Amino acid sequence: MTTETPILIVGAGFAGIGMGIRLRQTGREDFLIIERADDVGGTWRDNHYPGIACDVPSHLYSYSYLPNPDWSRVFSPGGEIQAYIQKCARDEGLMDKIHFGTDMLSSVWDAEAGRWVVETSKGTYLARILITGTGHLADGHMPDIEGLDSFTGEVFHSAAWNHEVPLEGKRIGVVGSGASAIQIVPEMQKLASELVVFQRSAPYMIPRPDRAFTAGERRMYQRDPEAVEAIRSEIFWSGEYNFAQRRNIPRFLEEAKTMALGHLAAQVPDAAMRAKLTPDYEIGCKRLLISNTYFPAVTAPNATLETSALARVDGATAYGASGNGYALDVLVFATGFEAVRPPFAKRIFGAEGISLDDHWTQGMQAYDSIAVHGYPNLFIINGPNTGLGHNSIVYIIEAQVDYILGALDALETGGVAVIEARQDAEDDYMDRLHGRSQGTVWLAGGCKSWYVDQRSGRLTLIWPDFAHSFRDENGTFHPEGYDMTNHVAAE
Repeated sequence: MTTETPILIVGAGFAGIGMGIRLRQTGREDFLIIERADDVGGTWRDNHYPGIACDVPSHLYSYSYLPNPDWSRVFSPGGEIQAYIQKCARDEGLMDKIHFGTDMLSSVWDAEAGRWVVETSKGTYLARILITGTGHLADGHMPDIEGLDSFTGEVFHSAAWNHEVPLEGKRIGVVGSGASAIQIVPEMQKLASELVVFQRSAPYMIPRPDRAFTAGERRMYQRDPEAVEAIRSEIFWSGEYNFAQRRNIPRFLEEAKTMALGHLAAQVPDAAMRAKLTPDYEIGCKRLLISNTYFPAVTAPNATLETSALARVDGATAYGASGNGYALDVLVFATGFEAVRPPFAKRIFGAEGISLDDHWTQGMQAYDSIAVHGYPNLFIINGPNTGLGHNSIVYIIEAQVDYILGALDALETGGVAVIEARQDAEDDYMDRLHGRSQGTVWLAGGCKSWYVDQRSGRLTLIWPDFAHSFRDENGTFHPEGYDMTNHVAAE
């Protein structure tokens, strides 16, 4: 089966749904969304592990044009966020635009016809404009562990939680100490007879200022839209204040470090254990985590902190790089996602027939963080240099959606058939970003993180500045950076 559509969006998470909503709100109906799963939600659909919640306050982690006055908590659980995305898609009439169970297998640019030929698990799509909204946290990363196939117990990734596995009274190993692990570990500690946490490097952690909203507060947000806007603004600018830490400014670094190490000291009185949980890199170099329950869980009597990465498995025994072995019944991998080399890039082939992944051999890059030379009529939401370590990614998504809407208007007004980022514009943009990233904690903080592509040493995932500067610079379409033609090769 072949389906033709002027605009094809890949993914039905915050990015794809946000793009679809704004297309409809601006009077466009000439689009379809393909989604490999059977529901909307993206990472909030796929991640349903015990304890899952967002680490950005919910009033900001939502579309600015579709506020939700009914969040139950400051940091709402994942299920509420998933329900919010579902409601947005339904209320904005998007469900009939989404083709579920449709996995993009390959997208090939057809220069003769001036369109993308997209092969999926449910047939072929022909689209003039291709927009990817697959997200940074779409595909879980499973490390290559020697002997893992020999493990006699149950194994699963945090992004593919197996709720059929009984955990009560089991010997559970959690691999990782990042954002997912710190939510999973306290839940596993409650259930396990023995819990082992494999910590490759200790994270910085600050208190989580979470609480339930009162009934009165929720009524206020329902009745007064300005109250919602006020709390969104307060959260946003508080996050922007914290960005100064990432610029390696001593005063702000010390302020953050004092908070994090004070939190550690308050929750872990034992000096030896505290030393194991003290990071050896600059704060902010890796993601700054928030939890009130992780330190108590990892120091509980039934828990063991293994201060090395999981190195190998032999039958029922998991060994850390230290050589210490632990007999386990369950291994949970909270080892992050394929973000630096996103899997979708292996499936997109541009004007030269080269995959985007092969094109990015020295790391991801794009003009205005959204378009790549050699890949015409392609816009990437949540692509290179769009991640944030201090604020809401939904804010970035909205800026990129506005950019694409501007591009579509320009194409329509000018009768443009093919648009492609110029190489010199892309290179200049990336050089400027590389310059701005110098001296930040991500490059000068003494850590190895997923924000930096190890092949080039460049900061490819994260935006090296304030979030509001991204919108200032990349929230408006810049035609001067593109070559635009009103004909295709066949004409």
